[in-house]
Amino acid sequence: MSRRSNEAEQHLAVLVEVVRQMSETFELGPLLQTAERAGLAALNCDRATIFLYDRERDELYSKVATGTGEIRFSARLGIAGDAARSQSIVVVPDAYADPRFNPEIDRKTGYRTRNILSVPLVTPDREVIGVLQLLNKLDGQFDASDTMLAGVLGALIAMTIKRQMLLDAAAEKERLEHDLAIARQIQMQLLPDTNPDIPGFDVAGWNKPADQTGGDCYGFLPLGEDRLLFLIADASGHGIGPALVVTQCRAMIRAMADWVESLSAIAARVNRLLCQDLPAGRFVTACFGILDARAHRVEYVSAGHGPLLLFSARSGQVKSFGATGLPMAILEEAEYPQAETIDLHVGDTFLLLTDGFTEWASPDGEQYGQDRLVAVIQSRCAAPCAELIQFIHQDVLRFSQGTTQADDLTVIVMRRTK
Repeated sequence: MSRRSNEAEQHLAVLVEVVRQMSETFELGPLLQTAERAGLAALNCDRATIFLYDRERDELYSKVATGTGEIRFSARLGIAGDAARSQSIVVVPDAYADPRFNPEIDRKTGYRTRNILSVPLVTPDREVIGVLQLLNKLDGQFDASDTMLAGVLGALIAMTIKRQMLLDAAAEKERLEHDLAIARQIQMQLLPDTNPDIPGFDVAGWNKPADQTGGDCYGFLPLGEDRLLFLIADASGHGIGPALVVTQCRAMIRAMADWVESLSAIAARVNRLLCQDLPAGRFVTACFGILDARAHRVEYVSAGHGPLLLFSARSGQVKSFGATGLPMAILEEAEYPQAETIDLHVGDTFLLLTDGFTEWASPDGEQYGQDRLVAVIQSRCAAPCAELIQFIHQDVLRFSQGTTQADDLTVIVMRRTK
């Protein structure tokens, strides 16, 4: 058997063993360690490093490096960077004679690099995954046979790493979706499962998040037979983070309602706590108050929240109310004066909505706006509150013409019926 045939059989045996070893693990860390050992054994060298490519930062970083910790550097630098950019194998017979070589790592570790073989890890669709860098051939210099074997080994490692990255991403997505489903279930359980029964009033609430978890919430808390605490809140953004924030806000308001008499005092206290807990840039708009069925009136505090609308059955007009204070978590010493009491006559309807309704845009970028909302309220003023909510939602959907819901939708409607 010729020397070349014998060498080819040895290379094939090495690659078969590499495939066997790398098929035994489905975790990226152990897989990279297996690839490192394969590189050391196949190319008969002293050290091996696998650098993965961080596309977002345009950097190479080591997950496995024989004898060292993590290494991270710009993908535009060094011999490994040259291999990644050119997508070609780079052989350096004398490291210290090559201007691309950075001796800093040698100085830090006390190691002496003599020669280098850098192999780009490239998938069949030409995506650069990283670089396999081999140092110090034990029996001389890296030759053409080593280069050929390293190329095949690099392609094999690249495909295996890519496969594992895709599997890991799929598993992470599945885990995240599972966690979001749980969070969604918990959040939905916190919302009222039925509308409150208040003598002489029709009261309804509704929520539809833009994501699996939303940054809006609403709630009711009976305070005796004739008084009802209502609240609606909207944390900046939408998703799991705002969902946690708005849930915290809801819990604090409900907890204080039993022992703090003043709505203004509740708002100020909740605001201070949120200022202490939330990072800069996070805030919550909220409106909460008391519906007094016996006195036929509503009193409330609005922390930057709107729109708040009152439909008058006598005039057929809709009046808009502004906020009584800043959104919560912006200024710790903010004050929240209580709004003037609203006396409700038979047929009068008070609506609290989040801005997901008015800010939903059509394909040309025009927002739904408050005027269209008012028109629906006036035209459907006789409908039960739960049905009025659905009329509003359907009108927004019609206007949006299929554009994606970009923000959470939440609404509370209260009407005096007698």
